[in-house]
Amino acid sequence: MTSAAPPPLTGRLNTLVIDGRVDADRALLTARGELVHGCADTLTETLAGLPATTARVDLDMGGVHFMDTAGLQFLDVLGDFARRRSVPVTATNWNGQPRRILELAGLDTTDPLRATPHLPAPRPGPPPEPASSAVALERAEQLLLLQEEVDQLRQAIASRPVIDQARGILMATHGCTSDEAWHILREASQLSNTKLRTVAAAVTASAKADGPAPPPELRTALRRALERRSH
Repeated sequence: MTSAAPPPLTGRLNTLVIDGRVDADRALLTARGELVHGCADTLTETLAGLPATTARVDLDMGGVHFMDTAGLQFLDVLGDFARRRSVPVTATNWNGQPRRILELAGLDTTDPLRATPHLPAPRPGPPPEPASSAVALERAEQLLLLQEEVDQLRQAIASRPVIDQARGILMATHGCTSDEAWHILREASQLSNTKLRTVAAAVTASAKADGPAPPPELRTALRRALERRSH
């Protein structure tokens, strides 16, 4: 049993793959890849393929290394399946960035599908508007924090290749170590008040035969950073 999500629109993020087996009346599933656009459809397809006699579903999320807000839709599909089929469903073994997203969303990082403790039934009458508004506001703030963290991680992933290239160029040109090259780039970024990725892109571009030289303020910052290293 294997299902794969269609490639994300960006063409960069990895595909989600769900493998598994049915042992007696228990489905043991393993997710690998990223919870991004299309992941809920992949899960829906996988769950639809389970035998009608399935009495329990356990999903191991240890192979998932990235999650954005689409991961919440993924969890909604799991929860809806559990309610419709009246079967226990778990999603455990969260690690790394996906676990952090669950924390920001206010979910149980051990198993976000775990039922909340039973609360007393509300008193008759309309729900208190201030409390509802407070809950909605808190949820909106949590989702905003979640999206900001996802955006920052995406930027870091996108910046990694050009930063690694710039470090290699500095190492080859100035005979420095990888750590020293990193400190040079970071210091030049601080001295010139320029984003680290922009500094790295300028260094990489200038290394080409017909590449442009970095802007004057960035050249000055790089020179000062290199001079400090040599002292």
